Amino acid sequence: MFLNFRKIRRCQRVQLLTMCLVLSLMMVCWEQLDQSVVNHVKSYSYRYLDNRFTFIKESFTIPQEEAMSFSNYRYLLDHRDKCTNQDVLLLLFVKTSPENTKRRKAIRSTWGNESYIRQTLRADVKVVFVLGAPGTTPEGPSGTKPAGPSATKSHRAIIQDELVREDQLNGDLIQQDFTDTFHNLTLKLIQQFHWAHTRCPHARFVMTADDDIFVHMPNLVIYLRDMARRDVTDFWIGRVHRGAPPIRNKDSKYYVPYEMYPWSTYPDYTAGAGYVVSRDVAEKIYQATLKLNASIYIDDVFMGICAHSMGVSPQEHVYFSGEGKAPYHVCIYDEMMTSHGHIEDIYELWKVATDPRVKQRTSGFLGRLYCTAAKLALLCKPYHFNTYPCKGAFA
Repeated sequence: MFLNFRKIRRCQRVQLLTMCLVLSLMMVCWEQLDQSVVNHVKSYSYRYLDNRFTFIKESFTIPQEEAMSFSNYRYLLDHRDKCTNQDVLLLLFVKTSPENTKRRKAIRSTWGNESYIRQTLRADVKVVFVLGAPGTTPEGPSGTKPAGPSATKSHRAIIQDELVREDQLNGDLIQQDFTDTFHNLTLKLIQQFHWAHTRCPHARFVMTADDDIFVHMPNLVIYLRDMARRDVTDFWIGRVHRGAPPIRNKDSKYYVPYEMYPWSTYPDYTAGAGYVVSRDVAEKIYQATLKLNASIYIDDVFMGICAHSMGVSPQEHVYFSGEGKAPYHVCIYDEMMTSHGHIEDIYELWKVATDPRVKQRTSGFLGRLYCTAAKLALLCKPYHFNTYPCKGAFA
């Protein structure tokens, strides 16, 4: 029997067309829905109903000789005496790539300026940049591929010579000879905690951050001094991801195959953009890297696996950013710890965020009342993702 389209009422035709459109959209978006919705349902079910994180720890445990293969890389640049005979409040590692010279320069001139921190904030903070060896360049100067191995070697040599000169001038590059790529970020994580263990074990806190992050150093120093007075332990703060499922979409750079990680959810971890741990946690992570398989290349996930294996859980701090930028507003600057995605605007943000007038405008009853209203408007939006949560308005 055939359907006579003309005999259908107008409203019924609209309903039919609408239903066809919805079904078409569902078919087109089904893979996306499966990734973003179904996987999260599986993840939370695994986490709360069938908690098998003990199996994850057992599966990742390998002989120590095999685990050490992930850290036995030769140092190309190092500073053994960076922390010697100094009362270090914070050892801050900035993850960077060999080519990101401008980003490092901007950080040294703003929030990572050790002289400013020491003289103005009266704190001893050590800022070092961690990186691997330069890789091959995909294209030559004219857009053509390099002509043979000699061109590749030349590129590496040029970049490495520039890094040596940069380090001679600033004395803050920590480099090992693994190739600096996205898939080697876990090696860079291990590099940080091994360097902290051997070169700066007395630092009260250890932080890791991306080189496109903004750190409100005055706020962070005040906060960490308070934590130091409390003598906190098992301290690990940042933007926490709970019950996050592995990405199974092969088009994503965060894709993790089942062979690498077969479970439905990761242990809790903090966003790799920026987080802080206390000295005892840094030592526990170091010990975990001596036992665990580091072949998974999502570094913040591996951090979560290491921490879980040592009985450490992350704590949420509402003013540590995820992947997004924090809103530009005086009331945000008053509480800000980190904000992600800052390259071109870092100088201007440093200037306005650390202006002494910020505290004047946000203090007192009227200032606090104004900021609560402003933060409600800025943070409590349904489409405001990966920066500070709505509860930050009441913190």
